[in-house]
Amino acid sequence: MRGDGTIYIERDGIIIRDIQPGDTEAFIKMASDGSLTEIFGNCADCSTWMGGWADEAAYLAKKDNPLNGYLAYSIVCKSNNQVAGSVGCSYYEDKKETGITYFTGGIYRGKGYASLAAGIYSSYFLEHYPDIPYLIATVRVDNIPSCKVAENAGFLLEETKLYQDIYDNEPCKYNFYIKKRNTGKT
Repeated sequence: MRGDGTIYIERDGIIIRDIQPGDTEAFIKMASDGSLTEIFGNCADCSTWMGGWADEAAYLAKKDNPLNGYLAYSIVCKSNNQVAGSVGCSYYEDKKETGITYFTGGIYRGKGYASLAAGIYSSYFLEHYPDIPYLIATVRVDNIPSCKVAENAGFLLEETKLYQDIYDNEPCKYNFYIKKRNTGKT
């Protein structure tokens, strides 16, 4: 974290940093392979609004308030300096809790980037926001790769139940995960 409200974390072959205007094209490509559907719903027209979303993400990152909307950052693969996806958090008004968000583009799936970024970001989050004792993850039960990402990032399964997320047409079975701050106590 830099002192000006921006984030830059470089570790284990990835960089997590603020979304930059040049990242928009990478996110539009990810939308075309279906990578953003669970987060944004139907992305058929994402090229018309993705730039606005990136601008809003930059604005919200500077405000640095995980209890107001969302925070989104780019995951950059160090080996080729390409945007591989995004990681951040979103405030669940219905639950009054903050949950992690993540996605990677099709060519970066199955290579550990999402698990690595989710683990790094969630640890950063819990250290950076000491008044928030835990972070949740809500993942549709049928999205096995995303469930594995949450588990690999240190989230523990709390329960499985019906839930209707913002882009769901009807309630679906979701796994609810939690990652608590490590207090050092046994």
